[in-house]
Amino acid sequence: MSVPAARGTPRLSDIADQARVSEATASRVLNGRAGVAAGTRQRVLAALDVLGYERPTRLRRRSAGLVGLVVPELTNPVFPAFAQLIEQSLAGHGYTPVLCTQLPGGTTEDELVEQLEERGVTGIVFLSGLHADTGADPDRYTRLARRGVPFVLINGYRPDIEAPFVSPDDRAAARIAVRHLAELGHERIGLAVGPARYVPSYRKAEGFAAAMAQVFGLPAAEAQRRVRHTLFSVEGGHAAADALLDDGCTGLVCGSDLMALGAVRAARGRGLAVPRDVSVVGFDDSQLIAFTDPPLTTVRQPVQAMATAAVGALVEAIRGNPVAHTEFVFPPELVVRGSTGPAPAGD
Repeated sequence: MSVPAARGTPRLSDIADQARVSEATASRVLNGRAGVAAGTRQRVLAALDVLGYERPTRLRRRSAGLVGLVVPELTNPVFPAFAQLIEQSLAGHGYTPVLCTQLPGGTTEDELVEQLEERGVTGIVFLSGLHADTGADPDRYTRLARRGVPFVLINGYRPDIEAPFVSPDDRAAARIAVRHLAELGHERIGLAVGPARYVPSYRKAEGFAAAMAQVFGLPAAEAQRRVRHTLFSVEGGHAAADALLDDGCTGLVCGSDLMALGAVRAARGRGLAVPRDVSVVGFDDSQLIAFTDPPLTTVRQPVQAMATAAVGALVEAIRGNPVAHTEFVFPPELVVRGSTGPAPAGD
């Protein structure tokens, strides 16, 4: 038996031992013969992967088709995390992902969709795209559906777009963060979040106002004065935090981890310590956030569950099975680390 390998010719006995099957069974799988249970066959193929050998060409899964993945710029760590998990899930269903990244001033979402259609994609996943912008024309998605291209949208529900949506519960995320800071004794709490026209931004603002009313009895108008809409970036978080700190806030809820890092920088620029003088809560739980200084308390976006659900809905649509044109909402989770602590005396 000869198998192209990353490190020489594999021994049948090694593969059988790794897969916990007989050599005869391993041989049947590697030679593409019938009569082997699907689970057993998968163990033998996995053994090849673990031992560093390439699978024989005849055993490699043919692509079930191309699926486009349209994402924003990858500077925010949560977007590469989403992209990786979506790609893995697509590959698990036999589809080949085509990653399309939008850059400021670069190719537009509509241009990317046109290019994907020219390549004959069987479906598209949109992550935090124009669907999340209430100022954008939703008819582009209606036209896409009319052309028979299945698609699913992540982050940013629009009732005027007939498609499956997958979202975190942004309102709950803000409520969780406010309650956490309130339990630590903070009363002057502010929200730094992205532009108000984006669905995740205004939902977080709604959740923030509801929590401030429930916990402190704060009128809606007063809660709104503690919201700063800016860019979803380190610089945006810095600018929003400066304004909120000027208003005397000791607890800052941020719409993303990058904004939270900007808020920490703003506090330190004033000679304030985090969390001794100011507590900061982020959103996403992006990669490496646990290793910042201080490690960031954040509300974790359920990326794994959302990616799996989005791909599952898309695959069902591609196969012609009815998929509810509704929003699938996933609960976030508070992750407490070192950027939040008891309110300073006098708050």
